[in-house]
This record gives sequence, structure tokens and C-alpha cells, in this order.
Amino acid sequence: MTSTDSGSTPKPPAKDPWELPDVSDLTVGVLGGTGDQGRGLAYRLARAGQKVIIGSRAAERAETAAAELGAGVEGADNAECARRSDIVIVAVPWDGHAKTLESLKDELAGKLVVDCVNPLGFDKKGAYALTPEEGSAAEQAAALLPDSRVTAAFHHLSAVLLQDPAVERIDTDVMVLGEVRADTDIVQALAGRIPGMRGVFAGRLRNAHQVESLVANLISVNRRYKAHAGLRVTDV
Repeated sequence: MTSTDSGSTPKPPAKDPWELPDVSDLTVGVLGGTGDQGRGLAYRLARAGQKVIIGSRAAERAETAAAELGAGVEGADNAECARRSDIVIVAVPWDGHAKTLESLKDELAGKLVVDCVNPLGFDKKGAYALTPEEGSAAEQAAALLPDSRVTAAFHHLSAVLLQDPAVERIDTDVMVLGEVRADTDIVQALAGRIPGMRGVFAGRLRNAHQVESLVANLISVNRRYKAHAGLRVTDV
């Protein structure tokens, strides 16, 4: 007697992990879009054909930065950026992370939030990782934004390469973390819009601390070898 004959439901085939959604029609907001990392991400995504809005505390500053980037990027104050976007990337400095998110709790409700902030300290020995009370910047974001869908990604990218118009491809993987697979799939797909880049699922938010912390190591690599190092995950 087969399993079907016995009345049990056949197990569906496993989903292909590289089968990702089409995100080309989604609007991406970048909080902290006037900083180096935010500008670089905004430029790359817009250059790939994504609709992008950069946010700043001052709308005029965001509009000026958007005009400098071109590629159809728009500028707005942080609240307007959050309201108008489907996906919101958080690229603010660590020391302003909590305050910024607290002030945008209502505007970010229901949004897919992608935190790419790296809590780091610097001294004479170089960069070192900080450990937030919540465990990581991404977990702090999740605690402050209970009505948002928080993920973590885009931590290990060189702002220099992102902003260089002469660089056609950025050959690196993006570690994507989150609680809901449908959300991490969207972020992986967004990363894959940038030529050379690939989003790779890397676990739940409780694992975000070591991903954020690894940037301290990459800074040491870059200083030693005068490079703009990224990451590649092998065998996947």
C-alpha cells in the first residue's frame, strides 16, 4: 500500500532556496542615505533600476545628496522616506541608531526593515565590535520596532566601491538574517539586483551580532592590504 493509498498527504518537494521573488517594482528607502554607506547602497540599487528614496533628518540635505547621485534617486526627510517606501534600509551611524528608529516607529509599522548598522568602537589598535544590550543592532531594531518586519543585511560592503561609478560589478555575498523566510527572500532578491552581488540566508536575528562584528575584521584586512574586501560563501 502506498502512502497515498493509506490516506496520508505526500510531502511537497523542498523549495529551491535560489527561487526568489521579483522585487523590481518595490520602492526602497535608505535612512542615513546622506552618509557614505547609505549613499553607496542608494546609488547601486538605483543604478540597477530600483526606485530609491534617501532620507535624512533634513529634507534639503537629502534632496541635495539625491541630486548628486542622479539615477532617479529622490530625497526626503526620514519620516517621508519611511512612509513612501516598501523596504527601508537603516544605514544610520550606530550612535544615532536607537533614537532614529524610536522616532520613526509609526512610519515604519508594517514595513520590511533591513538593518545594516555595525556597532563598532575605535581606538589606537583599530576597530573593535561593541555588543548592544539587545545583542546586536538588528535585535535592537526589532525591539524598538515591534510592528515592523526586521531583517539584517548589507553589513560587509565597501562604501568606496559602492560609490565608484567606474566599478561595474561588486563581487561579494550579502549575509541576510531574519525571522521570516519570505522576508529574507525579498532581501536576498534585492541584493541580487546589484551586478556581482548575491544574497545568502545566514540565520535568524539572534545570529546578527557576529555578522555585524565581522566588519571590524574586514577593516583590519583593508588597512593591511590596501583593499576593499568583501565576502564569498563557498559551496552554496
